[in-house]
Amino acid sequence: MPKMKTHKGTAKRVKVSGSGRLLRRQAGRGHYRLAKSKDRFRRLRGYTEVSSTDAKTVRRLLGL
Repeated sequence: MPKMKTHKGTAKRVKVSGSGRLLRRQAGRGHYRLAKSKDRFRRLRGYTEVSSTDAKTVRRLLGL
């Protein structure tokens, strides 16, 4: 049976931490920035963990 290919779109968006957690960027930073408060925008910084519901699917897409 052939190997699973990595889904490159997912690989560009999700990083695997050293402990094996799946990390993604927060959504909502793309456009309409002036309509969002500075507090809300600040909360969207950094990385967050992929939800447990999606983690299994994302791992399969990454070939893990």
